Amino acid sequence: MAALMYYDVILEPVVSEESMNAMADNKYTFLVAPEANKTQIKEAVEKLFPGTKVATVNTMNKPGKQKRRGMTFGYTAKTKKAIVTLAEGSKPIEIYQGL
Repeated sequence: MAALMYYDVILEPVVSEESMNAMADNKYTFLVAPEANKTQIKEAVEKLFPGTKVATVNTMNKPGKQKRRGMTFGYTAKTKKAIVTLAEGSKPIEIYQGL
């Protein structure tokens, strides 16, 4: 499998009530590639959003749910969520400013 580039690590931002409230504490939530580790996530955020400095990264793995279609069973895709805390004095991420 090919190595993940920084633009492949972050898939999309998570827009929910809880993630919007966490933005007051400089915490931003993203869906990330399931293979990505914390170091790759930190580098991706700092490269994709210039001027930001990441303090910590917390990750959560969510396994796929079992679904049924007729007599056949299958699973939905597994996902990984990352909560990125920015350092003091770091520039905020502009993607969230209009929300």
